[in-house]
Amino acid sequence: MMDYPLLLKSALYRAVTIFPEKEIVSRDYSGLFRYTYRDLHTRVCRLANALNSLGVQPGERVASFAWNHHRHLELYYAVPCSQRVLHTVNIRLFKDQLIYTINHAEDKVLFVDEDLVPLIAPIASELKTVQHYVIMTDKTALQDIPLPGAILYEDLIADASSDYTFPEFDERTPAIISYTSATTGDPKGVVYSHRGLYLHCLTCLTGELGVHESDVTMPIVPMFHVNAWGRPYTDTWAGAKQVYPGPRPTSADLCELIHNEKVTFSVGVPTIWMGILQHVLANPGKYDFSHVRYFMSGGSALPAALTQAYQEQLGVKLYQGYGQTETTPVTFINVPKSKFKDLQGTELYQLRAKTGLILPGLEMRIVNTNGEEVAHDGKEMGELLLRGPWVINEYYKNPEKSKESFVDGWFRTGDIVTLDQNGYLQVVDRTRDLIKSGGEWISSVDLENAIMAHPAVAEAAVIAIAHPKWQERPLACVSLKPEYRGRVSKEELSAFLADRVPKWWIPDDFVFIDEVPKTSVGKFSKKTLREQYEEGRLTS
Repeated sequence: MMDYPLLLKSALYRAVTIFPEKEIVSRDYSGLFRYTYRDLHTRVCRLANALNSLGVQPGERVASFAWNHHRHLELYYAVPCSQRVLHTVNIRLFKDQLIYTINHAEDKVLFVDEDLVPLIAPIASELKTVQHYVIMTDKTALQDIPLPGAILYEDLIADASSDYTFPEFDERTPAIISYTSATTGDPKGVVYSHRGLYLHCLTCLTGELGVHESDVTMPIVPMFHVNAWGRPYTDTWAGAKQVYPGPRPTSADLCELIHNEKVTFSVGVPTIWMGILQHVLANPGKYDFSHVRYFMSGGSALPAALTQAYQEQLGVKLYQGYGQTETTPVTFINVPKSKFKDLQGTELYQLRAKTGLILPGLEMRIVNTNGEEVAHDGKEMGELLLRGPWVINEYYKNPEKSKESFVDGWFRTGDIVTLDQNGYLQVVDRTRDLIKSGGEWISSVDLENAIMAHPAVAEAAVIAIAHPKWQERPLACVSLKPEYRGRVSKEELSAFLADRVPKWWIPDDFVFIDEVPKTSVGKFSKKTLREQYEEGRLTS
């Protein structure tokens, strides 16, 4: 066999060679931008040469601070394929976390979206290693950019040569660095190699849910978080038409793109799918989703009621996926086994709400607090451990956290799960979110899903509240749909749960809030709720 390195340039090579005229659509600041894979390749080569002109050496970090659009896609290829490292900075981090991650990664160049400059300008003096700022915009000029020596992206690449030969190097070379959305302490750095990303893409191309050349894909999950779940590489490799939703997309923007561009596949977190569903139902007859092959939900548990609503009200399959920053990220997908092809109704939606089946190429262990394997009966719970070619083995420059999270070659996910006899994983909870009441465990995830099955409920998050007798009891923080606000009582929700969960799971109290707070990547922020509530009462 040839000793052929597994490098990301392979994805771009195939796309420009086999599908040069296939379209990429990007929602820009002044409208939709359209070009082809041939154009993408040309601009990637110009950008790679432009990085040479900025003095960026192999192995040095180039940061992006940007939404999902075609310029960000160009960075995804030009930076790692020229043997540099792309640092995708999470735009929703707090000020101190932004300073920490950019300095910790030692970024040399920072590419910033036009509308995000106000977030970077106040901290620019504290960014110790950044030498160049590049502003990504479709405007030909910007006045008074408050960043030292800032240049416009289009000006940077305009005079650069489109003649560029991508180098070959070791496949274990770092390609991208991302940071976890920290709930405590500083974010942790996660480095992805070319090899890991390459193999992650290959496995995501397989099976019924794999993307095809005939697909029109739209990654809603942000490119600044966990590689947009690998879509910039997987979808390019497949030669699919790609649609990027651009800066600050609303539910209306996303629905317009799905309808007008005939999107067949998209990925996002449950809160995104809730917003899209509500917008479509509020505008009957306006949007046609009949061309959608399926949507994928990840980031947090998919409520069975949500996948049911998509199927029955929109005619769209909404499936569950699972992963983490440390795993590139996708490790499980809810692929429907052939033996379940005839499932209907409640059984079908309960199956779709499961976390899914492990992807080819990975291994798992599910262990109890003694490190012993639990039974695969769908009941016995344990912590999920993973290993495989796209699972990291340490955090970047953080030996203390690495020691806590990796044991005997396995990554400790921190998720408590069950595995049934059919091989379907079910995430029960994060270790920190499980509620221990009277010596028994309550799954906040399962309880949230049961509450969100109520037709009046838009969102629900359950947290543990200290109790003098039972140690902990669940508190449900509920956001009602606008038309139901003030019309649904705590007693009604309690009665609704009576035949859906064990009696002792039913929350002692329900609080009604306008919206469940979110983390930087769109997950429910239970940390925020725990800080706000104490024994069911606001602390401030």
